[in-house]
Amino acid sequence: MKKKIVVIGAGPGGLAASMLLASKGYDVEVYEKQPHVGGRNGAIKLKGYTFDIGPTFLSMPHIAEELFEVAGRNLHDYLELKELKKMYELIFTDKKVQMYRDKNKMFDEIEKHFPGNGEGYLRFMKETQRKMDTLTPILQNKMDSLIQYLSPRVLKAIPQLSLGKSLYDVLSQYFKDEHLKLAFTFQSKYLGMSPWECPGAFSILSFMEHEYGIYHPIGGLNQLSEAMARVTKEYGGKIHLNKGVKRLILDGRKVKGVLLETGEQVEADEVVINGDFAHIMTHLVEPGVLKKYTSEKLEKKKYSCSTFMIYLGINKTYKLPHHTICFADDYKKNVEEITKTMSLSEDPSIYIQNASVTDPTLAPEGKSTLYILAPVPNNMSKIDWATHEQTFKELVLKTVEEKTGFKGLRDVVEVEKVISPRNWETEMLVYKGATFNLGHQLSQMMVFRPHNRFEELENTWLVGGGTHPGSGLPTILESARITTKMMMKEDGVSFEPSLQQGMEQAL
Repeated sequence: MKKKIVVIGAGPGGLAASMLLASKGYDVEVYEKQPHVGGRNGAIKLKGYTFDIGPTFLSMPHIAEELFEVAGRNLHDYLELKELKKMYELIFTDKKVQMYRDKNKMFDEIEKHFPGNGEGYLRFMKETQRKMDTLTPILQNKMDSLIQYLSPRVLKAIPQLSLGKSLYDVLSQYFKDEHLKLAFTFQSKYLGMSPWECPGAFSILSFMEHEYGIYHPIGGLNQLSEAMARVTKEYGGKIHLNKGVKRLILDGRKVKGVLLETGEQVEADEVVINGDFAHIMTHLVEPGVLKKYTSEKLEKKKYSCSTFMIYLGINKTYKLPHHTICFADDYKKNVEEITKTMSLSEDPSIYIQNASVTDPTLAPEGKSTLYILAPVPNNMSKIDWATHEQTFKELVLKTVEEKTGFKGLRDVVEVEKVISPRNWETEMLVYKGATFNLGHQLSQMMVFRPHNRFEELENTWLVGGGTHPGSGLPTILESARITTKMMMKEDGVSFEPSLQQGMEQAL
């Protein structure tokens, strides 16, 4: 008899898990509260405009390719990927710097703006490749016991963890210019952290972009979620939208299924949780059940920053880069306001995605989409967004118009949507509006992060940014690979593509 698996949440981790499990013959049902798949990797569609909700590019596409291969499918049959040769433009107070994957172009750009620093870039790429090679086995395997720190793969990786050094410290070993250091450390924002506090091991983040490139799927990155949902259904899996889970059904510490918000009970042999970790544990589990992750203990954990999002459909096209990052004049002060003093900055740093320059399918002809993100404090800050939302939105748009090439922006807006930290928490069910989940301090990484096999409840598994190996789309996909591989191993099911799957794909 097929084992029945319920997946809570149709985010990328849950969909990757459902795709892999369904492809191996499991009876899979996914329950999603929202009317769309993808979670933070879903789409917003407004009057002919399509926006990615959260992540806006695919890095390390080989991970997604490998997961589809395990599921007996070819990723490229489902997605059209376009590499962005110019990855992004960085705007500082006194210069604009183009960032390329091509090493020769990148070297020349560095020497043009930061003479004498090109050698440091080449050394960074060479030495971080070694770091990446030794850390990858940790990112692709379970870490649920302290004894694993004595395993050969971890002992080999320890010298590459840059223990005691921040990301900023590590990049200072390669570059002298402050702006150039920021150009290779701002990726810590993908984890919602400060480069002055982010562990030095995460120098692999900027390396990943420069080594493997960044890609835009036509239709938006949300198409990856749609593709995994499609494969899930091709193998007989079911995805239920607009069907939120109210709580886990327990027999002691054993999960037996889920109670839906409709009142319906769904039995399951095992449950895979892809919802925001702290939200799930404080809302879907009855008080008093958990010991390690009580609401009181979860509130004391460290969380990422939040993001203030503006999605604009505009009656114009701008021939400007696909990705632009505009740094605050005093970036360190801006970061401290986000992560330490928990206050709204008067000079925010801003990320802008002008995806229509690459992908005309996202907007009506002659028009375009703009996705604007400003990192802000999470809701531990007690900022009253009902009071501050409009003022901050105007500040962000004014800053974009003044510092970038998006002139006259406010005059051509046809469609607008804002997601503030308040919306992240109340509508997207993100604990404290911390968009990037639990923080990535070493005290909350590897063994010290919630385990892929959830340690507090039986028959319960975790995927997504709230478990090992952490946040960010590539690592979320890895979490699904780790978790489903463990599940299949217990059941004696091969994780490798089967001959039958290969034949189905050929047909």
